[in-house]
Amino acid sequence: MSNYKSGFVTIIGRPNVGKSTFLNKVIGHKIAIMSDKPQTTRNTILGVLTTDNAQIIFTDTPGIHKPKSELGNRLNESSYNAIAGQDAILFMVSATDMPGPGDRMIAEKLSTSKRPVYLLINKVDLLKNKKDLDKVILAYNELMDFKEIFPISAKEGINISDLIDNLVNLLPEGPKFYPDDVITDHPERFIVSEIIREKLLYFTQEEVPHSIAVIIDSMKQINEEKVEIFATIFVERQSQKQIVIGKDGQMLKKVRELARRDINKLLGSKADLTLWVKVKKDWTNRPDYLKALGYEKDNF
Repeated sequence: MSNYKSGFVTIIGRPNVGKSTFLNKVIGHKIAIMSDKPQTTRNTILGVLTTDNAQIIFTDTPGIHKPKSELGNRLNESSYNAIAGQDAILFMVSATDMPGPGDRMIAEKLSTSKRPVYLLINKVDLLKNKKDLDKVILAYNELMDFKEIFPISAKEGINISDLIDNLVNLLPEGPKFYPDDVITDHPERFIVSEIIREKLLYFTQEEVPHSIAVIIDSMKQINEEKVEIFATIFVERQSQKQIVIGKDGQMLKKVRELARRDINKLLGSKADLTLWVKVKKDWTNRPDYLKALGYEKDNF
């Protein structure tokens, strides 16, 4: 196709700045799970936006944070690795916060990149005073030079179309890397496991969210209307297992029902979902368990 544009763009930033919300908004489908818990995103999530004149392959990355486990180290490493070979980098921050140590660390890393870096100041819909936005822009401008600065609201869609237009102009001419109907490269099994983990994050507090992993043991289409799914939820301690199951199994029941709704929408079939909970002691710090649960360095 003559004059067709295509390229790769990575989204990077601290936890909870809205990277996954942004990706879902741009793609128009829920492909990345969301919660108010840090480290919600554990894998790089690829989202494909295809238009009449361009295809942009976005990569959502785990939030950069001060790691407290081997898993945390691997999440940070996977985020920084996602910068390489990209046509542009979107550094996302929150309009409600001034730059902190984590933002400065990311900016220092990005300042050595030869790729154009955009500053996305998200959550501008939460600001009551425009002068607050000016202060945030000035503060970030002191950290590094940006290709462009876009105040946005991923939730409300503010300035998203202008950003996309700008990115398209930046991208080189090239072919479509994915068919028109592809919106992510992750298999359905992965997205189903993430949906289950999202519901667990919604209901749990304190250390429990960081200690949860979900594995799909089997996923079988029974007929056109029904899919049978068996999944195991792993935690690090027996006390966490009791929390996840809940009194008389009520917590697990709520997780299963909410997850089924999203899975039904994803698959277009009614999901018969069975969940088990097992303990793998200190799995977030053990390379053998991380490997068994799919958190190998090459899998991020």
